[in-house]
Amino acid sequence: MSPEERPAPTAMRDHWWWRPGWSLGRSFYTWHVTFPDQPGIHQLADSYAPMLTGLPMLDPVPVRWLHLTMQGLGFTDELDRDDVEAIVQAAEQRLIELEPFTVTVGPPRVDPETIHMPVQPVEPLHRLRAGIRQAIGDIWGTDRVPEVAQGWRPHVSLAYCNATGPAEPIAEALAAQPAQTTTVEVTAVSLIELNRDNKAYEWRDVVAVAVGGR
Repeated sequence: MSPEERPAPTAMRDHWWWRPGWSLGRSFYTWHVTFPDQPGIHQLADSYAPMLTGLPMLDPVPVRWLHLTMQGLGFTDELDRDDVEAIVQAAEQRLIELEPFTVTVGPPRVDPETIHMPVQPVEPLHRLRAGIRQAIGDIWGTDRVPEVAQGWRPHVSLAYCNATGPAEPIAEALAAQPAQTTTVEVTAVSLIELNRDNKAYEWRDVVAVAVGGR
């Protein structure tokens, strides 16, 4: 079932509960596509910001923290730095075989914990994620690659829900907005050190790996 075919939720839930392993001050290595030089997606987010900030149940994502989650690696206090560097080098070799590509982001839709924008087409993104997973497997073995390959849905979140409540007011507010999309060019994927201490996903860039080696 595609994201567009999934039924709209009737209720929202708090996204910021502490998931297993997470705690205040703990950070996580993960691979994301980030958008520091993509004005189109910044403008799209800004266009929805007044609506999002008017809904107390939502925490809008600041433009600088917009991201497309790709593949987790592990908590920073559990990983050997040499392993991390070896995985980066393996990713450089794997991703040089791919080509940069363009995807369409949006329009936004309501999910039980977020307002997020599906990303299409999914095929080049799945190839990119597969390359990252293969790089991890090159160092740790395929049976130790974190997370599962199936069920991943590429998206960019515009806001996260901070409370439990009905979805209808949020869905109505979103439906009253023009449905907008934008395009972004994916030329690199970044390994980042992520934390969620401030009810937001914030990070430090570790390294960016070019898609196609460019």
